[in-house]
Amino acid sequence: MVLQAKVKQWIDHNKDEATRLLQKLVQEGSVQENEEGVQKLVRDHLEKLGLEVDYWIPYEDEFLNHSYFCATRTDFSKSPNVVGTWKGTGGGKSIVLNGHIDVVPAGDLNQWDYDPYSGHIENGKMYGRGVTDMKGGNLSLLLAIQCLKESGVKLKGDVLFHSVIEEESGGAGTLAAVLRGYTADAALVPEPTNMKIFPKQQGSMWFRLKVFGVSAHGGTRYEGVSAIEKAMPVIKTIQKLEKVRNDRVDDPLYAKTPIPLPINIGKIQGGSWPSSVPDEILIEGRVGVGPQETLEDVKAEFEDAMRNIEDEWFEKHPVQIEWFGAQWLPGSIDLEHELMGILQHRFKEVLGTEPEIEASPWGTDGGLLTQVGNTPSIVFGPGVTAYAHYPNEYIELKKVFQAAEIFALVIYDWCGGE
Repeated sequence: MVLQAKVKQWIDHNKDEATRLLQKLVQEGSVQENEEGVQKLVRDHLEKLGLEVDYWIPYEDEFLNHSYFCATRTDFSKSPNVVGTWKGTGGGKSIVLNGHIDVVPAGDLNQWDYDPYSGHIENGKMYGRGVTDMKGGNLSLLLAIQCLKESGVKLKGDVLFHSVIEEESGGAGTLAAVLRGYTADAALVPEPTNMKIFPKQQGSMWFRLKVFGVSAHGGTRYEGVSAIEKAMPVIKTIQKLEKVRNDRVDDPLYAKTPIPLPINIGKIQGGSWPSSVPDEILIEGRVGVGPQETLEDVKAEFEDAMRNIEDEWFEKHPVQIEWFGAQWLPGSIDLEHELMGILQHRFKEVLGTEPEIEASPWGTDGGLLTQVGNTPSIVFGPGVTAYAHYPNEYIELKKVFQAAEIFALVIYDWCGGE
């Protein structure tokens, strides 16, 4: 209780400085290929805190050729990764604190009430692209580290802070950090969960389908086969598969999620002329992968469904399937894991209520940490998903500081404070 009081007091005294740092992070519009400026800010702050800092451009063959490498590019020359290490005195458990620094584009500026890179503050909220997804969460981690260090705490276990690129495109930054050896006994990932605890994270993959028909003049369309019409049974098969997959889900952590494992069709394109029967339709979408599933098994089930569409046309004209673009590995940590117990205890101590525990409805870098880095991960953060990727994205500053307080206490308990 004495430690909690000290942590709270320290955070209360440093809110203004922390808010200014978060504004600076938001003001660096770190969209893809523009992360260098914000990463230099992070690097300088970690050095100021006295951490050992590794600042590098991912380029290694092991990284680029890894089976789980996923990105829209291979040139990261303007997109450095940063890891800061606070070495413990020995004998304690280590922890990774993983936050992505990349943000999605701001979109239509006319839909924003404020400049998306202003860090505008009003009524206890900070506005800006990436402030909830997930620079606010990153700031909570940085504040927790600073609080412990400046309070004179010595930890037995190591603390590794990841500031990584490319999460929005599949997690290449975290993969690079893991392959460089920055793993630990467990990890915290402060994605925007609205202070819910996610011990399980859904994965996902993007698919591209080509549906074929036979072209003809629109006036004699009966002489052709419309790829648009043939796309209809394809879509119905996808909908049926989604229902079958979700009917199997009995995990209570998904009880509040209407569709635990969605299959979303995000793009349909085809046809070349109003008076012609279209001979090819392109369908692109995203399939969810459950925490206990593998990407390979889900691919196989999806492909099997596409081979068994209830329409004789597809026996000689099968749907062409391609897996492309982004993918996120699913992740899971045992509900009885020690870090789960510590996080729940400190949450209740700080906020006075029991935490909500659910499964993530979207992918995170927690899957890569868990599966590739052998670092069991929990996703928990102050932002709100409903505000991420939207105009007027914002975060409640109060929750940023509450999360920082919880993180500081959890780090102390997990790593072992002297």
